[in-house]
Amino acid sequence: MPAYTGINHLAMATGDMDATLRFWRDLLGMRLVLGLGHPGYRHYFLEISPTDMIAFFEWPGVEPTPEKDHGVPVQGPYAFDHVSFGVAGEADLWELKDKLEAAGEWVSEVVDHGFIHSIYCFDPNGIAIEFSAPKAEADVRAHPTMADTHPSAVALEGPDPQPGRWPAPTPTPPGDRVAYPGEGEVVLARLGKPWK
Repeated sequence: MPAYTGINHLAMATGDMDATLRFWRDLLGMRLVLGLGHPGYRHYFLEISPTDMIAFFEWPGVEPTPEKDHGVPVQGPYAFDHVSFGVAGEADLWELKDKLEAAGEWVSEVVDHGFIHSIYCFDPNGIAIEFSAPKAEADVRAHPTMADTHPSAVALEGPDPQPGRWPAPTPTPPGDRVAYPGEGEVVLARLGKPWK
């Protein structure tokens, strides 16, 4: 199995990069680590943790999505409900709640989900956000738990990947492993140079 390290980046969209930076960088405290772009296009990356980032494309004409309560069912085509950011503990959760309230942003009460405590809010783009603090006494990574009263047959197979459910891959020979050019040269040419 591949060795996953986390979410390299979540790619979101905005029509207002400045408002997005004010919220994510200045209010939430996530560092802006990369800005790509040219007239009519921006792609900015903010650091969540040493292994995780959130990125925003700024495209003309993008409008905030209508706010939908976190986890409320919808019908029809739909791909994304909300994103939850882990925080180290309860103190961090309450600090974020206090910051959001002081900024005049809507933020929920702290909710106890059994294995985490969470708060909920929305960013300027209408993106539904959750912040979650772990509960040490309920570590579901160390002790996977099925609490669904009517789990599917596939879920009942257990928490670990089930071998033999997909065709075996044919490894790409090392000589055929080619990365096609994107914006890599632009990033490498600016890496480590002064911000402006």
